[in-house]
Amino acid sequence: MYTMTVSTKGWVVIPKVLRDKYKIKEGTQVQVVEYGEVLALVPLPEDPIIALQGMLAEGPSLTADLLAERAREKALEEARHE
Repeated sequence: MYTMTVSTKGWVVIPKVLRDKYKIKEGTQVQVVEYGEVLALVPLPEDPIIALQGMLAEGPSLTADLLAERAREKALEEARHE
């Protein structure tokens, strides 16, 4: 755990160990997130699209689900016209 002191201007210095661990460098944007009585600094990625790439790779295939649903709808439609 790290303790920091807030300056008169409201600044805090993020310890180097944490800056290195979370790849925070000069110019990195961080978001302050409030969770009840807790404040969290969340580093924002330089490119949010690249940061999210592959995020859902381990989950179910939404394309496969969509294609299966379309096939069911097509079969129902064809059954109605018979």
